[in-house]
Amino acid sequence: MRVALISDLHANAVALDAVLADIARVGVDQIVCLGDVATLGPRPDLVLDRLRSLGCPCIQGNHDAFLLDPQLIHTYTEAQVVVDAVDWCRARLTSRDIDFIRSFVSTLEIALDERSTLFLFHGTPRSHMEDLLATTPPDELDVMLDGNRGTVMAGGHTHIQMLRQHRGMLMVNPGSVGLPFREYVAGGAPTLLDHAEYATVSAAAGGVSVELHRVPVDRAALRDAVRASDNPLSAMLLQQYA
Repeated sequence: MRVALISDLHANAVALDAVLADIARVGVDQIVCLGDVATLGPRPDLVLDRLRSLGCPCIQGNHDAFLLDPQLIHTYTEAQVVVDAVDWCRARLTSRDIDFIRSFVSTLEIALDERSTLFLFHGTPRSHMEDLLATTPPDELDVMLDGNRGTVMAGGHTHIQMLRQHRGMLMVNPGSVGLPFREYVAGGAPTLLDHAEYATVSAAAGGVSVELHRVPVDRAALRDAVRASDNPLSAMLLQQYA
């Protein structure tokens, strides 16, 4: 059993297509999306269409929840450009899009084999707004996990790829498809890396392995997509993609 984990797509169809092509090359049994799919980037419509066509399970991220509840974002950030970008995205969604996002689940458990399980979430099992990092103290991490356990525990949210061991479990962050960060910014302005990210989790012969993947992305195509959009974050994205 091999599962591909994609997260934090953020309406970047160019990066998503690059990742899906690499997943097809690698070969997997299942794809799961860990949330934050349609906001901040230039093409929410294309990204939602790609996800629907995949038919893969999707976890609800905080940005997905912001699209369903316009007031919720104010409990997370007051950065006006981010609020405006989420509002911009919401205004372009169809009722079909909203129904699709509403179908996302908060957590998901998958059996990798008869001995191993994969437990999935967005930020942490108890909150899609909480940051789980390589540096999170073990006792604090225990509280975040909220009693949940799996052979592999995987979430996104921070846009930082991660693999750590915690009390025998493997903790994984596949990184971000659409907006991979060079370093943890705690809500500040990030520097974006020039690739797209995902992870694969495999189980065979009683063993489990995790691979973190980085895929090159066509920067000219990224710039073209942003220039064709009136997203409030376009100027920032163009500066990053220069």
